[in-house]
Amino acid sequence: MKPIKIATAQFENRNNDKTYNLSVIRQLAARAKTQGADVIAFHECSITGYSFARHLDKEQLTAIAELIPDGASVQALIAIARELDIIILAGLFEKTAEGTLHKAYVCVDQNGLVAKYRKLHPFINPHLVPGNEYVVFDLLGWKCGILICYDNNIIENVRATTLLGADIIFMPHVTMCTPSPRPGAGFVDPELWKKREEDPTTLRAEFDGLKGRSWLMKWLPARAYDNGVYAVFSNPIGMDDDQLKNGCSMIIDPFGDVVAECRQLGNDIAIATLTPQKLTQAGGTRYKNARRPELYGDIIAAQHASVQKVAWLKEE
Repeated sequence: MKPIKIATAQFENRNNDKTYNLSVIRQLAARAKTQGADVIAFHECSITGYSFARHLDKEQLTAIAELIPDGASVQALIAIARELDIIILAGLFEKTAEGTLHKAYVCVDQNGLVAKYRKLHPFINPHLVPGNEYVVFDLLGWKCGILICYDNNIIENVRATTLLGADIIFMPHVTMCTPSPRPGAGFVDPELWKKREEDPTTLRAEFDGLKGRSWLMKWLPARAYDNGVYAVFSNPIGMDDDQLKNGCSMIIDPFGDVVAECRQLGNDIAIATLTPQKLTQAGGTRYKNARRPELYGDIIAAQHASVQKVAWLKEE
């Protein structure tokens, strides 16, 4: 297994403006390619936009969703990957031939669709059907998995994906800067985004504080450290519908260290070289080898009724 160079991206998407969003994806992918990246990953629903979907009825969401891989957006993504000779991961709403709707994330290269994943814990719209399987796939000699946003908050999902062989887990999000019972949480005033050039200090304090990055750093590095994997976190920056998001897209190594991070108050990429040596050096690999599932296998697998409540989301 050879080193692989991966870029994570952040940008301000537009609601249901696939042409614009794909144009930004192309621009950032081209920038990543010129800097030697083999792969670039974008945020959850980066092709379509995300938070606006909470206002849509089933007919409206179906109109926005696309077939995978035959829909226009995935075909456009494949064309970009072919043009630039770079592997691209991005998200959108999926509809099936049977009419079900999913939150999907795809990986494409110049030859077509490499992998597709459906979010296990969707909540932005009640008409979305949860995915029912983990996905692990080969990418330039590496085993990769995908978990979308809330999926990563359920620690069993990360462990299961790792035990299926993943060395790298792509973690596309639209997160942070929303209310929660935890101390310090809350929305960030969109007016600060409008004034980001004249007063970046106040905005950065909000983005990096407990509303944003400080919360993220309580748990995200642990997902990589405990499992001995690379985590590629992608998140939008700027307005997503009426919510301001803080970016902070980053790559975390198996030691739990941030090895690359977007720090611009705008569209940006961050690139890291992932080396296989860290996978075996990391404590997480030793911890996985030391497991005793006979002690807790039945406990983890005990019958349980899933209840998912998102603090900031109010029914329309």
